[in-house]
Amino acid sequence: MTVTDTPAVPTKLRTATGREATGWVAAHCRRAPWLTLSTVLSTVAGAALQVVPVLLLGRVVDGVVGGESRSVLVTVGVLMGAAALFGAAATAASTYLIGRLGAELLAQLRESAVRAVLGMPSARVEQVGRGDVLSRVGDDVAVLSKGIRQAIPTVFSAGVLVAIATLGMFGLDWRLGLAGACALPAYALALRWYLPRSAPLYRDQRVAQADRAQALISGLNGIDTVRAYRLEGDVREKVTAESWRVRNLGVEVFRFFGRFVGRENRAEFIGLVLILVVGYALLEADAATLGEVSAAPLMFHRLFTPLGAIMFTFDEAQKSGASLTRLVGVLGEPAEDRLVGDVSVARAEAVPHAVTVEGLTFSYPDTEEPVLRDVNLSIPAGGSLALVGATGAGKSTLAALIAGIGTPQAGAVRIGARDLAALDEAEARSLVSILTQETHVFSGSLADDLRLAAPEADDEQLMDALRTVGADGWVEPLPGGLNAMVGEGGERLDVTKVAQVALARLVLSRSPVVVLDESTAEAGSEGAAELERAVLAACAGRTTLYVAHRLTQAMAADRIAVLDAGRVVEEGTHEELVALGGMYARLWRAWREGS
Repeated sequence: MTVTDTPAVPTKLRTATGREATGWVAAHCRRAPWLTLSTVLSTVAGAALQVVPVLLLGRVVDGVVGGESRSVLVTVGVLMGAAALFGAAATAASTYLIGRLGAELLAQLRESAVRAVLGMPSARVEQVGRGDVLSRVGDDVAVLSKGIRQAIPTVFSAGVLVAIATLGMFGLDWRLGLAGACALPAYALALRWYLPRSAPLYRDQRVAQADRAQALISGLNGIDTVRAYRLEGDVREKVTAESWRVRNLGVEVFRFFGRFVGRENRAEFIGLVLILVVGYALLEADAATLGEVSAAPLMFHRLFTPLGAIMFTFDEAQKSGASLTRLVGVLGEPAEDRLVGDVSVARAEAVPHAVTVEGLTFSYPDTEEPVLRDVNLSIPAGGSLALVGATGAGKSTLAALIAGIGTPQAGAVRIGARDLAALDEAEARSLVSILTQETHVFSGSLADDLRLAAPEADDEQLMDALRTVGADGWVEPLPGGLNAMVGEGGERLDVTKVAQVALARLVLSRSPVVVLDESTAEAGSEGAAELERAVLAACAGRTTLYVAHRLTQAMAADRIAVLDAGRVVEEGTHEELVALGGMYARLWRAWREGS
């Protein structure tokens, strides 16, 4: 018998190569030829017109030395003023066109990336981690958006100006041009020294910041467990250690940047000294005019600002390039990993379905011990069940399996009479909706954000969903109402409002079964009560599974199941479990003491 190895599935979403990302940008630029051509021409024209006054200044010097008439000097002065004005206008047009072209490219890329992510099977999203997915359609879009507004136009415009100014020096005299060009290797050496040393530091700094945030968020999300097991000191020490690591790396990054600025100034000094020495020698040998020799240092000085801009924004441009490759990489995910069927299929009937878990056992790849062992649960149609237990008990894994994310090694999950394992992704999504604490609001209008769950919904249906979860009070005053821009570049929503938007999407989805995995965990104490009411309203009449972060939410469920080490160890109503005096009763006492 021949055994065929199954190819390993990547544990991260694909990242495109630099060539692929450049190809994607070039292809989309070709779709807007007039805008692209106008952008390039205005940038070149703006750079050339900025150089013209310096060249004319040399002409003025030669005119004064040669005793030319005042009219000639006035004419040259008028030309200098006109060049400065037209140069400013061309530069402004260039900045506008670069921003417009970049915004169009970003919009196309963002829509394509979000469409690709929404079309991925839930199992693939869970495999790579929601953090990787959300960071691409969230953080990477934000980084690229900032780069398009700031770094990329600066680097592009500055690069063109450097090229034009260098040509201008060679136009004055090729020897003066060579003298100024001798500074370029010094700039290149400064970058070559800085980039290999700074890039790892920037990466380490971002990793440290993420680790600090994770330590803080984990402690806050699991505050009940932390208090129950008296782990406050350990959590505090971990957050403090991560904060010191961020601080130390920040100091190191700043120190390296200071040394880099010194090397850049050294390059400027080398170039300026060489131009002055060569200019003096040419003037002594009567091989160049005083105007040419005077204009050359000024022309070289024109390089200071654009070269400095390139140096100072190079890191931001690098981050934008990295985000671009990550977003383009999402578009290149293998076609067989995409959703089976159509995610916009007609929603399942609104009649509630019972949920049955039979002998469920599940293990993650490359692990010896199962996360869940022989779990049996049932939720009657229209009823609710809360899962509670310590961190690592298997609550989120069980919730994901009930939502159709992943396949158990043994046992089954049934929605009504249907086995989830026998359904394709689209059918499973039409039956079960899952909402986790990792909710996200995409950049764009609020209406578009809500229609991710129901593309066919009209404005009245959107407002009904918002009223159901109590969000209409802050939505109606927004400028534009449903058309108000939210997310990056728009109205910034706090965690309570973000959760309400997610719950409104849940209302619009109309799936008969709902799984909520600590979906209100990040709200503060004031927002928690409001969100718990919104959750009850959103789930009314639907079969609901809660992974309860707050035991007050568990109390509101019809029944409670307590998980410990992957097994259901207790099950009953709140009153029954408190009277039992077991694990739930201990958690309840810790919760009341902490509250």
